Amino acid sequence: MDWQALTLSLKLAFWACLLLVPLATLLVRWLIQAPPLVRRFCQVVIALPLVLPPTVMGFYLLQLFGRGSPLGRLYERLTGESLVFSFEGLVAAALVFNLPFAVQPLERAFAAIPREVREAAWVSGLSPLATFFRIELPLAWPGLISALVLTFTHTLGEFGVLLMVGGAIPGETRTAAIAIYDSVQALEDQAAAAMALVLLAVSFLTLALVYLWAPAGERAR
Repeated sequence: MDWQALTLSLKLAFWACLLLVPLATLLVRWLIQAPPLVRRFCQVVIALPLVLPPTVMGFYLLQLFGRGSPLGRLYERLTGESLVFSFEGLVAAALVFNLPFAVQPLERAFAAIPREVREAAWVSGLSPLATFFRIELPLAWPGLISALVLTFTHTLGEFGVLLMVGGAIPGETRTAAIAIYDSVQALEDQAAAAMALVLLAVSFLTLALVYLWAPAGERAR
Protein backbone atom coordinates (compact mmCIF):
# COMPACT_ATOMS: atom_id res chain seq x y z
CA MET A 1 0.00 0.00 0.00
CA ASP A 2 1.57 3.27 -1.14
CA TRP A 3 0.41 5.72 1.53
CA GLN A 4 2.55 8.49 0.07
CA ALA A 5 0.73 8.27 -3.28
CA LEU A 6 -2.67 8.14 -1.55
CA THR A 7 -1.83 11.19 0.56
CA LEU A 8 -0.72 13.05 -2.55
CA SER A 9 -3.98 12.18 -4.32
CA LEU A 10 -6.05 13.39 -1.38
CA LYS A 11 -4.01 16.60 -1.24
CA LEU A 12 -4.50 17.14 -4.97
CA ALA A 13 -8.26 16.51 -4.71
CA PHE A 14 -8.49 18.95 -1.80
CA TRP A 15 -6.78 21.76 -3.71
CA ALA A 16 -8.80 21.03 -6.85
CA CYS A 17 -12.05 21.43 -4.87
CA LEU A 18 -10.84 24.47 -2.97
CA LEU A 19 -9.82 26.35 -6.11
CA LEU A 20 -12.20 25.09 -8.78
CA VAL A 21 -15.62 25.10 -7.10
CA PRO A 22 -15.57 28.84 -6.24
CA LEU A 23 -14.31 29.63 -9.76
CA ALA A 24 -16.97 27.38 -11.29
CA THR A 25 -19.65 29.07 -9.19
CA LEU A 26 -18.68 32.50 -10.50
CA LEU A 27 -18.50 31.14 -14.06
CA VAL A 28 -21.95 29.58 -13.78
CA ARG A 29 -23.41 32.76 -12.32
CA TRP A 30 -22.13 34.60 -15.40
CA LEU A 31 -23.21 31.88 -17.83
CA ILE A 32 -26.86 31.88 -16.80
CA GLN A 33 -27.02 35.59 -17.64
CA ALA A 34 -24.97 35.39 -20.86
CA PRO A 35 -26.58 35.59 -24.33
CA PRO A 36 -27.81 32.15 -25.49
CA LEU A 37 -25.24 31.82 -28.29
CA VAL A 38 -22.36 32.68 -25.98
CA ARG A 39 -23.71 30.34 -23.30
CA ARG A 40 -24.00 27.42 -25.75
CA PHE A 41 -20.47 27.95 -27.04
CA CYS A 42 -19.07 28.05 -23.51
CA GLN A 43 -21.01 24.93 -22.56
CA VAL A 44 -19.46 23.04 -25.47
CA VAL A 45 -15.95 24.15 -24.50
CA ILE A 46 -16.53 23.28 -20.83
CA ALA A 47 -17.83 19.80 -21.77
CA LEU A 48 -14.80 18.93 -23.92
CA PRO A 49 -12.92 17.12 -21.10
CA LEU A 50 -15.80 14.63 -20.97
CA VAL A 51 -15.14 13.37 -24.50
CA LEU A 52 -11.48 14.13 -25.21
CA PRO A 53 -9.09 11.19 -24.78
CA PRO A 54 -6.79 11.79 -21.78
CA THR A 55 -3.75 11.62 -24.06
CA VAL A 56 -5.13 14.44 -26.21
CA MET A 57 -5.89 16.63 -23.22
CA GLY A 58 -2.56 15.75 -21.63
CA PHE A 59 -0.74 16.71 -24.83
CA TYR A 60 -2.38 20.12 -25.04
CA LEU A 61 -1.81 20.79 -21.35
CA LEU A 62 1.85 19.91 -21.80
CA GLN A 63 2.01 22.48 -24.60
CA LEU A 64 0.19 25.03 -22.45
CA PHE A 65 2.28 24.50 -19.31
CA GLY A 66 5.64 23.81 -20.94
CA ARG A 67 8.63 26.13 -21.03
CA GLY A 68 7.90 26.99 -24.65
CA SER A 69 4.54 28.59 -23.80
CA PRO A 70 3.96 32.09 -22.38
CA LEU A 71 2.27 30.59 -19.31
CA GLY A 72 5.11 28.16 -18.69
CA ARG A 73 7.76 30.86 -19.10
CA LEU A 74 5.86 33.24 -16.81
CA TYR A 75 5.52 30.59 -14.10
CA GLU A 76 9.20 29.70 -14.33
CA ARG A 77 10.18 33.37 -14.19
CA LEU A 78 8.09 33.90 -11.05
CA THR A 79 8.98 30.69 -9.21
CA GLY A 80 12.22 29.48 -10.77
CA GLU A 81 10.65 26.07 -11.38
CA SER A 82 8.90 24.33 -14.25
CA LEU A 83 5.12 23.97 -14.13
CA VAL A 84 5.18 20.54 -15.79
CA PHE A 85 6.32 17.56 -13.70
CA SER A 86 5.38 19.39 -10.51
CA PHE A 87 2.54 19.22 -8.00
CA GLU A 88 1.46 22.73 -9.00
CA GLY A 89 1.19 21.48 -12.59
CA LEU A 90 -1.09 18.67 -11.41
CA VAL A 91 -3.31 21.20 -9.65
CA ALA A 92 -3.49 23.35 -12.79
CA ALA A 93 -4.36 20.28 -14.88
CA ALA A 94 -7.01 19.25 -12.34
CA LEU A 95 -8.71 22.62 -12.76
CA VAL A 96 -9.07 21.92 -16.47
CA PHE A 97 -10.10 18.26 -16.60
CA ASN A 98 -12.55 18.70 -13.70
CA LEU A 99 -14.27 21.75 -15.18
CA PRO A 100 -17.43 19.98 -16.45
CA PHE A 101 -17.77 18.02 -13.21
CA ALA A 102 -17.91 21.28 -11.26
CA VAL A 103 -19.80 23.48 -13.71
CA GLN A 104 -22.62 21.21 -14.87
CA PRO A 105 -24.22 20.40 -11.48
CA LEU A 106 -23.86 24.03 -10.42
CA GLU A 107 -25.41 25.22 -13.66
CA ARG A 108 -28.44 22.98 -13.18
CA ALA A 109 -28.82 24.15 -9.58
CA PHE A 110 -28.66 27.87 -10.38
CA ALA A 111 -30.84 27.53 -13.49
CA ALA A 112 -33.56 25.91 -11.34
CA ILE A 113 -33.88 29.06 -9.21
CA PRO A 114 -36.84 31.05 -10.58
CA ARG A 115 -35.99 34.57 -11.69
CA GLU A 116 -38.92 35.79 -9.59
CA VAL A 117 -37.00 34.78 -6.46
CA ARG A 118 -34.09 37.03 -7.39
CA GLU A 119 -36.42 39.86 -8.36
CA ALA A 120 -38.28 39.58 -5.04
CA ALA A 121 -34.96 39.82 -3.21
CA TRP A 122 -33.98 42.91 -5.19
CA VAL A 123 -37.37 44.54 -4.54
CA SER A 124 -36.87 43.81 -0.82
CA GLY A 125 -33.71 45.89 -0.90
CA LEU A 126 -31.03 43.23 -1.25
CA SER A 127 -28.14 44.02 -3.55
CA PRO A 128 -27.21 41.51 -6.29
CA LEU A 129 -24.22 40.42 -4.19
CA ALA A 130 -26.32 39.97 -1.05
CA THR A 131 -28.94 38.10 -3.08
CA PHE A 132 -26.24 35.74 -4.34
CA PHE A 133 -24.93 34.89 -0.88
CA ARG A 134 -28.19 34.97 1.11
CA ILE A 135 -30.69 33.59 -1.43
CA GLU A 136 -29.07 31.86 -4.40
CA LEU A 137 -26.26 29.93 -2.71
CA PRO A 138 -28.54 28.35 -0.06
CA LEU A 139 -31.00 27.31 -2.78
CA ALA A 140 -28.21 25.90 -4.95
CA TRP A 141 -26.50 23.91 -2.19
CA PRO A 142 -27.31 20.45 -3.70
CA GLY A 143 -25.45 21.49 -6.86
CA LEU A 144 -22.59 22.82 -4.77
CA ILE A 145 -22.28 19.53 -2.87
CA SER A 146 -22.43 17.57 -6.13
CA ALA A 147 -19.71 19.75 -7.67
CA LEU A 148 -17.45 19.23 -4.65
CA VAL A 149 -17.95 15.47 -4.54
CA LEU A 150 -17.60 14.91 -8.29
CA THR A 151 -14.48 17.07 -8.46
CA PHE A 152 -12.96 15.25 -5.49
CA THR A 153 -13.67 11.72 -6.73
CA HIS A 154 -12.74 12.42 -10.35
CA THR A 155 -9.39 13.88 -9.24
CA LEU A 156 -8.67 10.76 -7.19
CA GLY A 157 -9.32 8.51 -10.18
CA GLU A 158 -7.68 10.51 -12.98
CA PHE A 159 -4.71 8.76 -14.55
CA GLY A 160 -3.82 9.65 -18.13
CA VAL A 161 -3.74 13.44 -17.92
CA LEU A 162 -1.84 13.45 -14.63
CA LEU A 163 0.72 10.96 -15.92
CA MET A 164 1.42 13.06 -19.01
CA VAL A 165 1.56 16.39 -17.19
CA GLY A 166 3.33 15.27 -14.02
CA GLY A 167 4.98 11.96 -14.73
CA ALA A 168 5.39 9.63 -11.75
CA ILE A 169 7.80 11.35 -9.36
CA PRO A 170 7.42 9.76 -5.88
CA GLY A 171 6.17 12.26 -3.33
CA GLU A 172 5.67 14.94 -5.99
CA THR A 173 3.46 13.74 -8.86
CA ARG A 174 2.93 10.00 -8.30
CA THR A 175 -0.76 9.77 -7.43
CA ALA A 176 -2.72 6.74 -6.24
CA ALA A 177 -4.00 5.91 -9.74
CA ILE A 178 -0.46 6.00 -11.12
CA ALA A 179 0.75 3.89 -8.17
CA ILE A 180 -1.84 1.23 -9.08
CA TYR A 181 -0.57 1.20 -12.66
CA ASP A 182 3.05 0.93 -11.52
CA SER A 183 2.17 -1.93 -9.15
CA VAL A 184 0.42 -3.85 -11.91
CA GLN A 185 3.39 -3.32 -14.22
CA ALA A 186 5.69 -4.64 -11.49
CA LEU A 187 3.38 -7.67 -10.94
CA GLU A 188 2.66 -6.48 -7.39
CA ASP A 189 -0.99 -7.45 -7.51
CA GLN A 190 -1.55 -7.30 -3.75
CA ALA A 191 -0.37 -3.69 -3.53
CA ALA A 192 -2.46 -2.74 -6.56
CA ALA A 193 -5.54 -4.44 -5.11
CA ALA A 194 -5.17 -2.67 -1.76
CA MET A 195 -4.87 0.76 -3.38
CA ALA A 196 -7.74 0.05 -5.78
CA LEU A 197 -9.96 -1.04 -2.91
CA VAL A 198 -9.25 2.18 -1.00
CA LEU A 199 -10.11 4.32 -4.04
CA LEU A 200 -13.25 2.27 -4.66
CA ALA A 201 -14.38 2.75 -1.06
CA VAL A 202 -13.70 6.50 -1.07
CA SER A 203 -15.48 6.97 -4.41
CA PHE A 204 -18.49 4.92 -3.29
CA LEU A 205 -18.86 6.75 0.01
CA THR A 206 -18.55 10.21 -1.50
CA LEU A 207 -21.02 9.46 -4.30
CA ALA A 208 -23.42 7.96 -1.76
CA LEU A 209 -23.38 11.30 0.05
CA VAL A 210 -24.57 13.05 -3.10
CA TYR A 211 -27.59 10.75 -3.45
CA LEU A 212 -28.40 10.84 0.26
CA TRP A 213 -28.27 14.64 0.41
CA ALA A 214 -30.05 15.21 -2.89
CA PRO A 215 -33.64 16.45 -2.66
CA ALA A 216 -36.21 13.66 -2.77
CA GLY A 217 -37.49 14.80 -6.16
CA GLU A 218 -34.06 14.54 -7.71
CA ARG A 219 -33.39 11.09 -6.21
CA ALA A 220 -36.62 9.81 -7.78
CA ARG A 221 -35.51 10.76 -11.30
